[in-house]
Amino acid sequence: MKHILSSLFIIGFTLSSLAQNGTISGTVISDQGYPIPNANVIIKGTNQGTNTNNTGTFNLSSLSSGKYSLEISYVGFRSKTLQSNVTDNQTVDLGTIILIENREVLNEVVLEAEQKNKFYRAESEAVSKLPLKDIENPQVYNTIPSKLLEEQVVTNFESALKNAPGIYKLWESTGRGGDGGGYYSLRGFAVQPTMVNGLPSLTNGTPDPANIDRVEVIKGPSGTLYGSSLISYGGLININTKRPYFDDLSGSIAYTAGSYGLNRVTADVNTILSDQKNIALRLNAAYHKQNSFQDAGFTKSFYVAPSLAFEVNDRLSFFVNTEFYNGRSTNQTMLFLNRGAALHVNNMDELGYNNERSYTSNDLYVDTPTYSLQGEMRYKLSDNWTSQTVVSRSNAKSDGYYSYLTDITATVNETSPITQGSVFARYTSNQNSETIGTDIQQNFIGEFNLGNFKNKMVAGLDYYHQKAINSGTGYAGHGFVYIGENIDEFSAVAPALHQATGVPMNQTPGTDDTGVLSQAGADAGIALLPNPGSQLSESDQKVYSAYVSDVIYFMPELSAMASLRVDHFSNDAHDQTALSPKFGLVYQPIIDKVSVFANYMNGFSNVAPKTVEDNGNVSTISFDPEQANQFEFGTKLNLFSNKLAATLSYYDIQVSNIVLSTGPNTYTQGGEQVSRGFEASIVANPVVGLNIIAGYSYNDSELQRGDAAFQGRRPEGAGPQNLANLWASYRFQYGGLKGFGLGFGGNYAGENNIFDRNNLGTFTLDEYTLINASVFYETEDFGITLKLDNISNQEYYSGWSTINPQLPRMFSANFTYKF
Repeated sequence: MKHILSSLFIIGFTLSSLAQNGTISGTVISDQGYPIPNANVIIKGTNQGTNTNNTGTFNLSSLSSGKYSLEISYVGFRSKTLQSNVTDNQTVDLGTIILIENREVLNEVVLEAEQKNKFYRAESEAVSKLPLKDIENPQVYNTIPSKLLEEQVVTNFESALKNAPGIYKLWESTGRGGDGGGYYSLRGFAVQPTMVNGLPSLTNGTPDPANIDRVEVIKGPSGTLYGSSLISYGGLININTKRPYFDDLSGSIAYTAGSYGLNRVTADVNTILSDQKNIALRLNAAYHKQNSFQDAGFTKSFYVAPSLAFEVNDRLSFFVNTEFYNGRSTNQTMLFLNRGAALHVNNMDELGYNNERSYTSNDLYVDTPTYSLQGEMRYKLSDNWTSQTVVSRSNAKSDGYYSYLTDITATVNETSPITQGSVFARYTSNQNSETIGTDIQQNFIGEFNLGNFKNKMVAGLDYYHQKAINSGTGYAGHGFVYIGENIDEFSAVAPALHQATGVPMNQTPGTDDTGVLSQAGADAGIALLPNPGSQLSESDQKVYSAYVSDVIYFMPELSAMASLRVDHFSNDAHDQTALSPKFGLVYQPIIDKVSVFANYMNGFSNVAPKTVEDNGNVSTISFDPEQANQFEFGTKLNLFSNKLAATLSYYDIQVSNIVLSTGPNTYTQGGEQVSRGFEASIVANPVVGLNIIAGYSYNDSELQRGDAAFQGRRPEGAGPQNLANLWASYRFQYGGLKGFGLGFGGNYAGENNIFDRNNLGTFTLDEYTLINASVFYETEDFGITLKLDNISNQEYYSGWSTINPQLPRMFSANFTYKF
């Protein structure tokens, strides 16, 4: 097999090197002036062709000298045929090609759309800040399109991410200040969803899916293009929002009802604001309310996102995206394991927890209002170069009560031992915080020739400023919780426990918690703190960055990416500068269909100085930035005219320069962590009407050098080693069942050691498999979908040194009216 592959490689390389490099390019737009993506460009009389990208641009390369007849077509538009002469090593630019809308064939649009791989996006500009096809990008990423979210009746962001391989929810959105958004593991590292349209966007809650056009889960340390402040070594989560389109009034209104009091109303309205049809406004909005499946808990939110697009002329355009979110919710139940004592239970069976108990009340809620403002100006400097100027500002607040439960059984046993069950203490604080982020970017994006080699390049400057103000209270004891079967034994030691701690104690199974689980009860506990009032603290950081990324095409089959970022971090305590390189190589033995790729990617994290004390002498030690380096190789496929797309890759991430605590107020730098794994994703449309998206990931992570308690162990934030996802849907195309469809799929997660320490033991969450299904009916004017999640009513949990109960079986029904 090795000899065969080597021979094929040599033959392909030789044939490619003998070919000429003539190219025909152009940009396809509508008669209304907006670009047409995915238009077909075919050389008549041959099978050779391509599709336009998101900006309507196409390139037909590797053409020998001669005369060519090109046919450009797109559903709903009149086809156009153009003639072009090509000579060796010449690029012929056909300029702007206008297709005229054909009203007579618009009734064919629905049928044609169903013949496409509707879950696949062949190109992304956000991932590399360049218009690159997936198959020619040496970085791995997964796209979750809005069409898939609509088909699955997705009403929360966590459910959306279940469609990407290798990502796992670690813990819930808490709503607390600073880090209240949900956490996910990605390639063995914790990450939060902090990017919108490739720009920083803060949240202390959960993003609403109403305005999502697609979610891009970008894999690997991506510090070269995205810095270090808001992403992780495992990658990042980028939300691309819906954009206005230049068409008359159209849109949809939808209502979703479901289990646990789910009521959700969404609207998506687009309209033209000028007679010239060059200003478009789009408004997305959502009202959401749902109760917990437990005995207490709720979430309620209102979200509105107006956006505006203004095409001043064929060179200058503006895009403005705004999002306003006002959420109120109780934080979901989180049982913290004791991080300072040996475990007395090692799994959920031994703990004996009843997942219907929340140990909270609807009186203890937190408000998480956020807003995000983004403005983009694009100016076409020339036929090959574009200037992109973007400004964003986001604000996230937390105002209200956050509480959690932590295991204190070991402490209880020191004074009043119990033989059965576990005792948890509840702690509550009154949150009052605000985080403000401002980002300014200037990018120059273009193409040029260096000798005979074509190049695509982005060069940019980035300024990010984040300020956090926290005036919340500390955490006060707020009652006890007993989990177990011997309540009499606990009742006997409860008075002593209450007296020793001074914490109110009237939280036991079957008792009334009204007095404690109220705002007045929380305030009473907070008043007992040594400093009960608000504790004001502020942090301020600035990051100045410059970066450049170039893709050079040595030949149509072979390209290389080289990128570099310089990042200067500054806050009140210190300044630090880091360099972040990135390299990639792509070889396409079959152009636009099969590629083999390899990449080296770097990520980094600025490390704040530490204050140390030695023999009474206090000093400050500075450290170098942490560094994460990834090597990855794999293959990408795009076969049968986009009907089968797949990515398979193996990665190895090494993190170095981790700062270690070697004793009280003593530190050293030199910790090391490794994360290796395999990922596979498939997006397929094997027959008309059938669409499939599936993925699998395996991750092996280990702290090789570091804290003795964790060394040699899998990090607790790495998530399960094995994850898998699947969704398949079929829509009938003909006959009496035309418009009806069925969907089926689910998720698998392997065992997860949420607590894994040499000195304290291991707590393991069981593996689980979730099965979901839907039935739907859709016409041009309306759609109805019925969805059942977790059909087998699996009891399952997630966690990160915490235990977080997840949703049981849930039914939802969606009705959508389109106009």
